[in-house]
Amino acid sequence: MLSIIIVNYNAKDFLFQCLKSIERADKPNSYEIIIVDNNSIDSSKIMIKKEFPDIKLIENIENIGFAKANNQGIKLSQGNYILLLNPDTVIYPNTLSRTIEFLNSNPKIGVVTCYVELADGKIDPACHRGFPTPWASFCYFIGLEKLFPKSRILGGYHLGWLPLSTIHEIDTPSGCFYLVRREVIEQVGLLDESYFLFYEEVDWSYRIKQAGWKIYYFPEVKITHYKGISSGIKKNTSKLSRATKEIKRNAINSFCDSIKIFYDKHYKDKYPLIITWFIYLGVWIKRKINLLRLAIS
Repeated sequence: MLSIIIVNYNAKDFLFQCLKSIERADKPNSYEIIIVDNNSIDSSKIMIKKEFPDIKLIENIENIGFAKANNQGIKLSQGNYILLLNPDTVIYPNTLSRTIEFLNSNPKIGVVTCYVELADGKIDPACHRGFPTPWASFCYFIGLEKLFPKSRILGGYHLGWLPLSTIHEIDTPSGCFYLVRREVIEQVGLLDESYFLFYEEVDWSYRIKQAGWKIYYFPEVKITHYKGISSGIKKNTSKLSRATKEIKRNAINSFCDSIKIFYDKHYKDKYPLIITWFIYLGVWIKRKINLLRLAIS
């Protein structure tokens, strides 16, 4: 069985659309849905209870973050496969069944994702990523990857030299559609709750690959991801989001904090002090720039 875990925070209308798309995509008896609501104030919980009474709902009294909330859902789940799914997604027919079939036929693969399409029809690059090494991150954040997306040397952040139309191994998908075997979780553990929002799935992927499992991109099926509805910090969907400036500010700070947490945990001991100093400086600059943009918006 498949267990679908959805962490919701003030995304009621998109969540409704997501749940309806799941109903259309597959047979109800082939999956369970667990929604963890992080104290939404947009009547999401009322909608869930009224429109989807059979769904398991965890109602948190505060926003405990993405990693911790997903872990709550995983602990309650019963499926052999766990799908982390964002509420601002639309699932198409066969996406769930075919990704599970792909996983079933490849026992060495621990995690699989699909082609993730943004609302404008373009791929969400976060579904097809390399690990954020200091060099890959530097090339991405200063724009070198954008100038040379097909370069193996400069395009490592999103693995741009790999063809997006073919099945292949990647380092990490986005947490918006993250299908993982239960036995993988039993081996490597749950999501690291040090991360409040962002990079928790990257950390999980890093640990999963260290444990010897493969992670694959399977573009023969797709979903649509509106992206950033809860946080409000994505340019393409900022006008669709109900996020306040305070929520956006917290999301920016969480993103920058998460970069530092990931670096300290996985890379700090592998690089000289000068590299660490530049990483910290870069995070500080990014935080200041993004907060300034938010303040004047």
